[in-house]
Amino acid sequence: MKKISISANMLIYMAITKAAQKALRQSKRRRTVNIKRQINLKNLLKEVKILVSQKKIEEAKKILPQVYQILDKSAKVGLIKKNTASRRKSRITKLINKK
Repeated sequence: MKKISISANMLIYMAITKAAQKALRQSKRRRTVNIKRQINLKNLLKEVKILVSQKKIEEAKKILPQVYQILDKSAKVGLIKKNTASRRKSRITKLINKK
């Protein structure tokens, strides 16, 4: 990869070989997928926390399987670590059961 500087704080990487070009394409594609997954995860966790704060515990419990699923999938694909997923599941469940 060759760095090309446009301005003081902006760099563009230019792939030289075909393999590097393909790797760059794959990297961009994976990055967009990972960002979407991360946004979905954050939004779902926020939604559960909001429901709990509004005392809508039953609705929060209905969303809980989705939260588990997205956390497990995120850990599986390497978006977050396994223990992080486990810790977040534990804390969300504890939050719901406490109220």
